[in-house]
Amino acid sequence: MTTILGISAYYHDSAAAIVVDGEIVGAAQEERFTRVKHDHRFPTHAVRYCLEEAGLTPDRLDYVGFYDKPLLKFERLLETYLAFAPAGYASFASSMPQWLREKLHLPRIIRRELGRGYRRAIVFTEHHESHAASAFYPSPFEEAAILTLDGVGEWATTTLGVGRGNRIELLRALRFPHSLGLLYSAFTYFTGFRVNSGEYKLMGLAPYGEARYYDLILEKLLDLRPDGSFRMDMRYFNYCQGLTMTSRRFDELFGGPARRPEAELTQREMDIAASIQKVTEEIMLRCARHAHELTGMKNLCLAGGVALNCVGNGRLLREGPFEDIWIQPAAGDAGGALGVAQFIWHQLLGQPREPQPRDGQRGSLLGPAFDEDRIRAFLDRKGVVYHRYESEDELCDAVAGHMEGGRVVGWFQGRMEFGPRALGCRSIVGDARSSEMQTVMNVKIKFRESFRPFAPSVLEERVDEYFEMRSREQSPYMLLVADVHPSKRTDEGGAPALRGLDKLRAIRSEVPAITHVDHSARVQTVDEHRHGRYYKLLKAFERRTGCPVVINTSFNVRGEPIVCAPEHAYRCFMGTNMDVLVLERFVLLKHEQPGGEMVRNEEYLAQFRLD
Repeated sequence: MTTILGISAYYHDSAAAIVVDGEIVGAAQEERFTRVKHDHRFPTHAVRYCLEEAGLTPDRLDYVGFYDKPLLKFERLLETYLAFAPAGYASFASSMPQWLREKLHLPRIIRRELGRGYRRAIVFTEHHESHAASAFYPSPFEEAAILTLDGVGEWATTTLGVGRGNRIELLRALRFPHSLGLLYSAFTYFTGFRVNSGEYKLMGLAPYGEARYYDLILEKLLDLRPDGSFRMDMRYFNYCQGLTMTSRRFDELFGGPARRPEAELTQREMDIAASIQKVTEEIMLRCARHAHELTGMKNLCLAGGVALNCVGNGRLLREGPFEDIWIQPAAGDAGGALGVAQFIWHQLLGQPREPQPRDGQRGSLLGPAFDEDRIRAFLDRKGVVYHRYESEDELCDAVAGHMEGGRVVGWFQGRMEFGPRALGCRSIVGDARSSEMQTVMNVKIKFRESFRPFAPSVLEERVDEYFEMRSREQSPYMLLVADVHPSKRTDEGGAPALRGLDKLRAIRSEVPAITHVDHSARVQTVDEHRHGRYYKLLKAFERRTGCPVVINTSFNVRGEPIVCAPEHAYRCFMGTNMDVLVLERFVLLKHEQPGGEMVRNEEYLAQFRLD
C-alpha cells in the first residue's frame, strides 16, 4: 500500500488530500473546519481529517507533497520588487515577515505539523504542474489537452499541455505579470468586490450590463494575440508594486476611481463587468483553439482559478473545437493538494492510470460525513424538536412536499463537497418555479446581494428539456453555464426595455428562480450514481410537481464557508429565515424550535465563529 498526502497552503484556500494506491480517499479545505473563509494557513485540521479518513498516522505515510515551489515563487517576488523599487517597498514590507517566518521553512513546518512522525522526503511540484495533474488524472479521458489558467504560481500564469495515459507534459506557458486571473481580479477590485472571492459576483453582474468597454480594454490594456497569449500594459495596474490592483491611470480610463465596497452599484460597474467577462471568454476561446491546433486532441481538461468561470466554460464547450471538456471541481489552489498527490503517484512513481467512465473524482464528495448517532446526540443535547424518518423514500417525499409548499430547506447529507460548490450534500434547496425565491434566498437566507443568481440542480435524464444542452449531458460539478431551453421561456413583453438591476423584475421562464437575466443558468446535473439521496429528492419533487429542477445554493451565508458539521448547519438554520433543516434522516421545522427568530447578518456571523 502506498499512501500520499498532498498539501496546499499559504496563498488562498489551504487544503489537504489523501491518495491511497492511486485512489482519492479524502480531500477538504481548511476553511470548513476553522470557519475562516478562504483560510490560507497551514491546513492542520484538513490534514488531520485526511489521515483519519484513511486510517493512517503520519509515520505510515510514504510521501508528502506540496503544491508549488516556494523558493521559485520567492525568486519571482524578489525580482518583481527589485524591478519596481523603490515603488514596491510597502508591498515588500507587508509580505516579507510571513515569508521569513513560514514560507521559506516549509519542510520544517510540515514535519512539525505532522507531529514529527513523518521522516521521509517532501516533494515540491510546480504550481501549474499541480493544477494540470488535478485536471487530467481524475478526468474520464485516456488523453487530452490541458489548460491551466489562474493568477500566478511561481512564474507561470497560464500553461498549455497534454496528458496521455499516466503522463502529463506542459508545452507552453504565459509568465507573470501577464495574467488572465490577475486581469479579472483587477476588475473585481475596481468594481468594489473582494479579490479572490468576489470574482463570482463580477461574473454574475455581467449580464446586467453592456460590453461597451470591450474595445477599450483590448486597445489600451492588452496586446492580445491569436493564440490567446497577451501582454498587459502594466502602467494601468499596480499589483506588482503596490497594495492595490489598479493604478490612477486605470481610474482615468474608466471615468473615475474604483467603486467603494458596499457602495451602490451603477451602470458603469455593470458595463465594466460585461466587458471584462467578454474579454475573458475571448481569451479562453483563443487559448482552447491554440491547444487544439497544437495537440490535436479531441478532449480538454481545465484547472486553475479561471476555470471556475463557468460562463466561459460553457462557451468553450459550445463554440470551442473540443468534443468534450472536464473541469477539476476544486479548480483553484485547493485542488493543488489533490494534484500534487496524484502527480507523485502517476508521474513520479510511474503507476498506471485507468480512466473511469464518468471520472475519478467520486462526485467530489471527499469531505467528512457524520453518522446518525452523532447527530442525534447533538440534537438531544440542544433540546431540539425533530422528526426522524425510517425510510429514505418517505424522507425525500416529505422534504419535497416542504419545497413544493414554498419552504426553504437546509439539506445536509453524506460527505462534504471538495471545492467551492455545494453539490447536494451541504446545500440550501428550494422550488425553482417560484418567482420570489431568488430574492427570498438572497436577502433573508444568504444575506447577500439581490442581483446574484442561483444555480439549478436538474435530473440528468431531463437536462435537455430545460436547458440548451445535449441529451444526458453531464455537468455534475456546476461548472458549465447553459441557456434555459426556449420552450421553457415566458418573457414578459417589457423585459427587453429594462436596464440594470431592474432586469430582476422580469419573469423569464417556467423556472424563474434559477434563470439569470440573460436566460442563462449554472447547471448541475444530478444522477443516481454520484448523488444517491439527493437524486431521490429530485425524483420525489418531480413526482409531486412534474418539474425536475430545484434551486441548489451552498449551505452558508455571505462571509462564511460552507457548513461542515451538524453544529454548523444548525447554527445557520437558527440564524436565518430558513424553514426546514434536514440532517441525514432527521428533519427540523423552524416553527417548532424555541428561539427561531431571524437575526441580522452581523449578529449571526459574530456568534457563528467556533473554536
